[in-house]
Amino acid sequence: MPAPSWMNRTVVGAGLTSFLADVGYELATALLPSFLIILGLPVGHAAQVLGAIEAAAEFLSNAAKILVGWWSDRIGKRKALVVFGYALTGSAFALCAIATAWPLVLAAKSLAWLGKGIRGPLRNAIITDSVDPAHRGKAFGFHRAGDTLGAVLGPLIAAALLLNIGSAVEPRESYALAFWFTLLPGLGAALTFTLLVREQRFTPKPGLRLGASLKAMPARYRRFLVGVGLFGLGDFAHTLLILAATVHLANDLLPAAILGILLYAWRNLVQALAAFPAGWLGDQYGHARVLVAGYLIGAMTMLGFAFLIAFAPTWLPGWIGCFALAGIYMAIQEALEPAIVAELVPDKAQHGTAYGVLAVVNGLGDVGASLLVGGLVLMSGWSAGLLHAATMMLAGAGAIVWIRERTTEMGSR
Repeated sequence: MPAPSWMNRTVVGAGLTSFLADVGYELATALLPSFLIILGLPVGHAAQVLGAIEAAAEFLSNAAKILVGWWSDRIGKRKALVVFGYALTGSAFALCAIATAWPLVLAAKSLAWLGKGIRGPLRNAIITDSVDPAHRGKAFGFHRAGDTLGAVLGPLIAAALLLNIGSAVEPRESYALAFWFTLLPGLGAALTFTLLVREQRFTPKPGLRLGASLKAMPARYRRFLVGVGLFGLGDFAHTLLILAATVHLANDLLPAAILGILLYAWRNLVQALAAFPAGWLGDQYGHARVLVAGYLIGAMTMLGFAFLIAFAPTWLPGWIGCFALAGIYMAIQEALEPAIVAELVPDKAQHGTAYGVLAVVNGLGDVGASLLVGGLVLMSGWSAGLLHAATMMLAGAGAIVWIRERTTEMGSR
């Protein structure tokens, strides 16, 4: 049976590339929380440092998204920048293999996420150009499937590596071997994109100005960003949740680290399974209405983690349930925030900038949330950090409700 017309060389290549890239960097991401403890940081300081690392990485990634997208429109080329982004992410985590202190971990994560920011919008533009508009949803669904499968497999490989080599060598050496391993799928992703993906050239716009594009954004879109930003100030990096599970579930670090990694893989799997139903519900009942429900689930998730740590920190079913809720609210957020942007900014010529700004707002929220939650864990314990996260998520939900009542375009059907 012949392949459907939309499943062309570029779509398949982009899907395989994302699969390999996610295997590499999700493997490394799952290892970072326990690796900081291996480097000698006390748990409270590890949470603060991890929050700072995630904040710096997200800031670089999201700043790059809007700047690189705008720059590629000016020069009329994308593929070389995408390959560079994949190569940067694919090689950066090898720095952790030689790290003896957390600053090199900061450098590795920041470089990796800078690569993500460089490649993301441009890769999406290349996929968009490669298929007919009627089939773009399927093309991006195929790409997302590869991305998600890698996000599940990467942490599972990390757990298997620690389980199989951790008993044979010192913990520091077992982590180093795992970080070296990330080079294989990481650089394989860059090579795959180079060989399989074809870019359609387009007319450069050397006179395009970033400032003018930003000023042209509709007022209703700017109001929506307020709600997104408030929620983002509570939506910290989930590597902190891996750290929380690691320090509460077992006395021995290696078994606890493996449990934390497996819970992260479980979250990614739930997120993948929930993504399509989240989008379908948004289409049926209103994107803003379902997004508010997702924000509320996020707040409930953080309250659940706070209750679990305070009263039943070793109850594994509770951790499984809370990580599942985290996957559900992430799926709703990632599916419906972009859908609402398309409604609030109807001019397709503004979509590149609009999505870039959304990414920056989310990124700045991640920066603030990761720094605040990590700092609160150090000063006042896990409950304080998680209660802050729940409060900001509730504020974001309230803001979206308020804005929706005044914006009929925002998924109000």
